[in-house]
Amino acid sequence: MAFHNRMTSTVFVLTDGSRCLVREAVASDVESIVALLVDDPLGATRESSDDIAAYRAAFEDISSDPRNLQVVVVHEDIVVATLQSTVIPGLARAGALRAQIEGVRVAAAWRGRGLGAALIGWAVAAAERQGCALVQLTSDASRVDAQRFYTRLGFTASHVGFKKQLGTTT
Repeated sequence: MAFHNRMTSTVFVLTDGSRCLVREAVASDVESIVALLVDDPLGATRESSDDIAAYRAAFEDISSDPRNLQVVVVHEDIVVATLQSTVIPGLARAGALRAQIEGVRVAAAWRGRGLGAALIGWAVAAAERQGCALVQLTSDASRVDAQRFYTRLGFTASHVGFKKQLGTTT
């Protein structure tokens, strides 16, 4: 099956009337994406804009893989949100594709306007267009508000997740 996880830009009109554009991220967005990752209670403990080269290399890996898609939401040329979506093939569920959503961040000033819901809704619709049977994501156990948000959007806490740190990576 040929696979191409790329997109055309989409405009969101938020609950306050603001218009934002969701589009595929480009290399010049990396610093803005990292700023969103750092500007977060957990991100502040594990992210750093000091070594932007590492993030640029990771972005190149993401953008060169047709199963990965990093998107940004832009308002008046300012990146205000981001997420990564990866389509994963598997044998389970009769060979179904699944989409994994990672790194969801909305700038603090943009929360509560419907942007996060619009972005997740967009990601779910994109996964459906790609033929995915399900969309999955994880949320750190300490992110109680995020968990309520995802539940409100129709996600269920159906699994227990585990992680194991390897080497010196964070």
